[in-house]
Amino acid sequence: MTGANNALDVLTERGFVEQVTDPDALRQRLGQPITCYIGFDPTADSLHVGSLVPIMALVHMQRAGHRPIVLVGGGTGMVGDPSGRTEMRQMLTREEIEHNVQALKTQLSRFLDFSEGKALILNNADWLLDLKYIEFLRDIGRHFSVNRMLAAESYRVRLETGLNFIEFNYMLLQAYDFYHLSKAYGCILQMGGNDQWGNILAGIDLIRKKLHQEAFGLTFPLLTTATGAKMGKTAAGAVWLSAQRTSPYDFYQYWVNVDDRDVVRFLKLYTLLPVEEIEDVSRLEGQELNAAKSVLAYEVTGLVHGRQAAEDAHRAASQLFGRRRISKDLLPSSAVSRDRHREEGTVPTFYVERSRLEAGVPAYELFADAGLSESRSAARRLIQQGGAYINGRRVDRFDALISMDWFENGAMLLRAGKKKMSRVCVGP
Repeated sequence: MTGANNALDVLTERGFVEQVTDPDALRQRLGQPITCYIGFDPTADSLHVGSLVPIMALVHMQRAGHRPIVLVGGGTGMVGDPSGRTEMRQMLTREEIEHNVQALKTQLSRFLDFSEGKALILNNADWLLDLKYIEFLRDIGRHFSVNRMLAAESYRVRLETGLNFIEFNYMLLQAYDFYHLSKAYGCILQMGGNDQWGNILAGIDLIRKKLHQEAFGLTFPLLTTATGAKMGKTAAGAVWLSAQRTSPYDFYQYWVNVDDRDVVRFLKLYTLLPVEEIEDVSRLEGQELNAAKSVLAYEVTGLVHGRQAAEDAHRAASQLFGRRRISKDLLPSSAVSRDRHREEGTVPTFYVERSRLEAGVPAYELFADAGLSESRSAARRLIQQGGAYINGRRVDRFDALISMDWFENGAMLLRAGKKKMSRVCVGP
């Protein structure tokens, strides 16, 4: 685990590292297997694209022979982290948090091998909820300087809008997590977003004072796209890792449509493709760069939803928007096969009653009901402006009656503009 195989060098080369405590000492410690951890807040029953950087960092650590701990914040989630926030987070009930914790455990298992203790999933509620307040203040609180805490970026920003006492405790609780994991599991490295730097340093300091041991911290850059937008945010909202919240097709499309300037950076961060192959992409232009975006979309979708879902999404996108020729042999041949049949579940599906279809449904009603237009009047304008298609054929009249005759292989494919689409199937 030295040289090019050292996990710190891998993470640095791929763009994961913003700050690190004592990099030379950490690199030396990474020459042997260590235990590291990252915490995830259970504020929803799914993670989103913004969580992929820490997830992939743990993947690289495990591939380098280290043991990752995924710490789900069932305890700290009841307090709320003020880091990176200008207002207090929504308080969740214990039942809501437990539901989300179980969902995140299932989701994170797709990325890491938890067999035979190769990685661990822990919930900090298991030790935080049993803490006795007076003992905690005496044993842990006395090691913290209020002046230093208020100087931390996460607290300084919140002081302008109001920092309540519950949030003020968060740094102590996260530091205690690192201390507990160090003591119970030999964990020596905490990683997280750069807004966690102050919290990580607090944990390192607590370990030094309480256990007289060395510990390290590493933070990731807070990513935005080349346009300055927050990662994983679209006009429609967050891009989730759950197929129920964001379909595999829509997830694939998010990556296909990234800015040209982001392709190389995202290939390094969000895929496991070799860096030397990714560097070649920086010289591509036009159609070849579009092909690289297809590679990015296929690889990330495959990691999150599985290879079959990635292949289905690739086929569906190719059918709708044309196949992007791939100049380099980065994409598995199965993903660029000439198979033209449609795969159920790759695009949003809308069901229409058979009786309604047999009578004929006006095209503008169908497009509005399928969610491709905000209203029926908007659907009329879409069709009149030539932006509506059924099975690849432009719809010429807004009141054209769409019936069972339009179905192919049991479905119709509706498209609005270049990117929005819906599959129509016959309902009961």
